[in-house]
Amino acid sequence: MTPLSRDIPLEPQQSGLLFIDVQNFAAKRDGGEFKDLSDAAFEKDYGWFFEQMQQRVVPNMRKLQKAFRAKKMEVLYTTIESLTLDGRDRSLDYKITGFNVPKGSWDGKVIDELEPTDDEIVFPKSSSSVFVSTHIDYVLRNLGVKQLVISGIITDQCVESAIRDACDLGYLVTQVTDACATYSQARHDNSLNTIKGYCRQVTTDELLAEIG
Repeated sequence: MTPLSRDIPLEPQQSGLLFIDVQNFAAKRDGGEFKDLSDAAFEKDYGWFFEQMQQRVVPNMRKLQKAFRAKKMEVLYTTIESLTLDGRDRSLDYKITGFNVPKGSWDGKVIDELEPTDDEIVFPKSSSSVFVSTHIDYVLRNLGVKQLVISGIITDQCVESAIRDACDLGYLVTQVTDACATYSQARHDNSLNTIKGYCRQVTTDELLAEIG
């Protein structure tokens, strides 16, 4: 009997790439999460994050997106977006936090750099985990996806939630470590160390070399 393992290379016919929350609300300076901040407060709390996003993370995401599309593997997205304008359907946690991305709003759109094609699936979610507040599990099973590659923001919040839930539901998960970001290097590193027992962790270059 072949030993069970998380360290299994991707099989293209059963693999998909999921981008977590790479949207205007959370990844653009004028997005809803940051627009009311002064420049000084923004730079203090989020300057490092945006520098990483611009210089490393989004370019790596674009490489992954291009490679998966070229291999005809599924590319999927989830964004924070309510099903209503006033957000009455969102989770209690999001209500407490103050997150409301109204249905159909600019804030709810995937950033232009990663714009989905007309035939790629976007799941609007109203909780931290895409597996809690969307039907993604049902869709992935219909698509035949068993190996899920995860990239996105924030590493130690919604990315971690997606990884844990995907693993518990029986998916083999690969996290692309340099295609995820959070608000400090320490938080990012701590998250990678915490979640590594659930998934395979690789860099963008390692994954691209694997899929060819």
